[in-house]
Amino acid sequence: MSLYAIGDIQGCHAEFCQLLEMIGFSARSDRLWLVGDLVNRGPGSLAVLREVKALGDAAVTVLGNHDFHLLTVAAGHARQHRRDTIAPILEAPDRDELLAWVRSWPLVVVEGDRLLVHAGLLPQWTPATALSLGREVQAALAADDHDAFLRTLYGDRPDTWRDDLEGFDRLRVIVNACTRMRFCAADGRMEFGEKRGPEHAPEGFRPWFRHETRASSGRTIVCGHWSTTELLLAPNLMMLDSGCLWGGTLTAVRLDDRRVFQVPGRLPVAPKPLA
Repeated sequence: MSLYAIGDIQGCHAEFCQLLEMIGFSARSDRLWLVGDLVNRGPGSLAVLREVKALGDAAVTVLGNHDFHLLTVAAGHARQHRRDTIAPILEAPDRDELLAWVRSWPLVVVEGDRLLVHAGLLPQWTPATALSLGREVQAALAADDHDAFLRTLYGDRPDTWRDDLEGFDRLRVIVNACTRMRFCAADGRMEFGEKRGPEHAPEGFRPWFRHETRASSGRTIVCGHWSTTELLLAPNLMMLDSGCLWGGTLTAVRLDDRRVFQVPGRLPVAPKPLA
């Protein structure tokens, strides 16, 4: 049995299927970790959801920012953007079943010495803390009044984690850290404006994974989200968004031996981000 991690699919269904064929994936004997952002921008978001759902327990997916966008648009609390490709999901006969399944995804997964999250962790969060906070969000999405949470999800404030945060402010910071963060300060303050590579860190901020005192540094963090870093493999870090959408690749890593598998993006559907 092998465990593979795959970077942001974002609706690139053909590339995802090609990658599964390349690695010889078997749902009977292998497992997948998907770093989130299964949907949006690529042409096959609905097909990706159906493909992954059919894999059952063989695939584990964490929520990414585009997956949250799907949920908020479906709930009527946000509008589709010009380049969104989620309309087929919203119009599908199995829409409600798919949306309920997406709401059930975790925000953080911890297994042994590995942790799966879409974007990253704040410097002061241990893996145990991140897992506990992620479960708070998962419980809010599973609650009967999850619509109230989705209604208040969007926003950059508060921009700093505090243990005494409560209510929707607390949940918003957790979601923003786990699904949107690139740069942060040592005290947990996040910066959301800069989306270029790590070398463009705003004054007072660093890439979240470059804080020397990061409490999660003892685990291997498997994540995606930051496409301008392309594929970044370090001793305790695997960042797997290699830019399939803009003509890069879709990447899988076999976690036991770190062997890399890649298929090229078929047609760029988004402009390449600035480096």
